[in-house]
Amino acid sequence: MKTVRSFATSRRSFLAGLTATAALAGCRSTPLSVDGLGLSNLAVEAAHHYPMHGIDVAKYQGDVDWDAARDGGVAFAWLKSTEGGDRLDERFKANWRGAGAARLPRGAYHFWYHCRPGDEQAAWFIQNVPKQTGSLPPVIDIEWTPFSPTCTIRPPRDVLVREVGAMSRILEQHYGQRPILYVPIDVHRDRLVGAFPDHEFWVRAVKDHPDDVYEGRKFRFWQYTATGTVPGVQGEVDRNAFAGTRRDWITWLRAHLVA
Repeated sequence: MKTVRSFATSRRSFLAGLTATAALAGCRSTPLSVDGLGLSNLAVEAAHHYPMHGIDVAKYQGDVDWDAARDGGVAFAWLKSTEGGDRLDERFKANWRGAGAARLPRGAYHFWYHCRPGDEQAAWFIQNVPKQTGSLPPVIDIEWTPFSPTCTIRPPRDVLVREVGAMSRILEQHYGQRPILYVPIDVHRDRLVGAFPDHEFWVRAVKDHPDDVYEGRKFRFWQYTATGTVPGVQGEVDRNAFAGTRRDWITWLRAHLVA
C-alpha cells in the first residue's frame, strides 16, 4: 500500500515530533471546538489519498507486534478497552503497554451498551483506562446490537443523546479531552443527524465516501476497511484514515494528546 511505504520513510521525524507534541499538550486542559484548529479538511475522493493511517484492534487480533506495526506505517491506534459496565477486552492491557512502548499514539475505545446508563459506563471506563500523558482522546463506539444476547433495544434519539452525553461529559472531566464518537451509518441516520455538533466523529464507510452517506456530518477519522493488513498484525484489521495533511496531524496531536 502506498501510504505504508511513505510512513516508514518518515518514522524518525514523526517520532521526534510526537515527543514535542506530548510536551505541548501538557499546557492545555480544555478541548478546542471541532473547527477551532483550522485544519485543512482535505476534500479527497478515496481514503488512500490521506497520508496518515492507523488501525483499531481488539482481542480478535491476538498478539500484536507494535514495533512492526509502527515501522510498517501505522501512525495511530485505538484499542478496545471496555464494554457496558462490566466487560474488559482481554487484550487491552497488553495492547496498551505494547503500543505505548512502541511510542505509537494510542487511545482506548468503549463499546456502548444501550441497556446501561451513561454514568455507569463512564465509571467502568475510568476504572480500567489509565489517564496517561500522551494518550489519544477516549472514543465512545455507538452501534446497534441486534445479535446481543442481553440488549437489542434501540433507544429513542433523546435518550441516546442524553446518556451518551452524560458519559462524554464525565470522561471529558476526568481525562481533560472531549471523547470522539465512533458512529456507523445506520446509527447516525436513525438517531444522530445534527446531534453532538461540538464532538469530533469517527465514521465507518467501506463502500462509499462518508460525505455521501453521512448527512451533514464532518468527520475527523474514517474507517474505510475491515479487511486491511499491516505488519505486526496477523490476519485482517480495521484501517482508518485521519482526515487531514501530515501538518494537520501534528497540529491535531498537539491539541488532543491527553495531558
